[in-house]
Amino acid sequence: MSPQDKQSTDCVVVGAGVVGLAAARAMAMTGREVIVLEAAHGIGTGASSRNSEVIHAGIYYPAGSLKARLCVEGKQALYRYCAGRGINHRRLGKLIVAVTSEEVGALQQYEAQALANGVGDLQWLSAAEVRELEPEVVAVRALLSPSTGIIDSHEFMLALQGDLEAAGGMVVFDTPVQSIASERSAFRLLCADRDQSEIHATTVINAAGLQAPALAAATAGLPPVCLPQAYFAKGHYYGLSGRSPFSRLVYPLAGDGGLGVHVTLDLTGAAKFGPDVRWVDSVDYAFDDSRRAAFIAAIRRYYPALDDSRLQPAYTGIRSKIVGPGERTADFVIQGSEDHGLPGLVNLFGIESPGLTASLAIGECVAGMLSR
Repeated sequence: MSPQDKQSTDCVVVGAGVVGLAAARAMAMTGREVIVLEAAHGIGTGASSRNSEVIHAGIYYPAGSLKARLCVEGKQALYRYCAGRGINHRRLGKLIVAVTSEEVGALQQYEAQALANGVGDLQWLSAAEVRELEPEVVAVRALLSPSTGIIDSHEFMLALQGDLEAAGGMVVFDTPVQSIASERSAFRLLCADRDQSEIHATTVINAAGLQAPALAAATAGLPPVCLPQAYFAKGHYYGLSGRSPFSRLVYPLAGDGGLGVHVTLDLTGAAKFGPDVRWVDSVDYAFDDSRRAAFIAAIRRYYPALDDSRLQPAYTGIRSKIVGPGERTADFVIQGSEDHGLPGLVNLFGIESPGLTASLAIGECVAGMLSR
């Protein structure tokens, strides 16, 4: 079925990334008629396919924030979902390492933040214990997060799509939404597809990821105060050819106490390093190898045995941010009618990491908002 076959529906979700699919699934499983409109040829072709595929524990986010709450809830739901559906995943664990004694204080702050967020399973490791678990990693202390894992994100998205379709929903591809207008008790969506389709829906969920702020700006009737500025933070990932020396994820601290260029593993056991942060003006996934030396230096702080000839450009990703360089990291924004005054419309802004981990919880949150 295509949009031109049916011009009216109950609920439209814009964007078939992991969050859009999770929201569509949650809505369809409450009995709602749901169509997902996706600009690309397939599901999860944007930010959802260009991340580290980590299941985060919920350690770093401010207590009481949506990121903290939905990450912890989403992590638990995601592990249950993966186990129940046979989705490829692994609870590997993660080391957050202090390379110098001056960095131990930052680890203590992370432990306190984790406890405030309901993550009570972190374990302190000595330098000797770090060497025992990860012989190639140099650190004076570390925190072990046993509930951190990895997932096959595309397999997960296919399962979400399957649930949606089993509940009567559908995904329509090659259908970019150009604008949204509120008309009495419904919304009119104009699409820039081949047929210039026009769709009417009583409920709209803007889960367009990197393009969500632009779509909101093209939504008639939204107050200017509800329109965030979009910023794009590009991250590069390098792969390590050959056998990986790591069996867990390894996150070092950067000079400012934040997280530096870290090690993640895929489900084959291959290691990759990243991401860095480079602010860009548009969505461009081209790989820039000009900062390779800085990558190598950052990695060798905790992995001094790195053979840089094994370091190969892998891919880039872009985070959907609503604050710019030097500004404090923003929380997820799940914007409903109490915020903008248009009943039936939910905008999702700034759903960057840990969006994959939190996706099932975000979907339930959105469905709950729209059922009230």
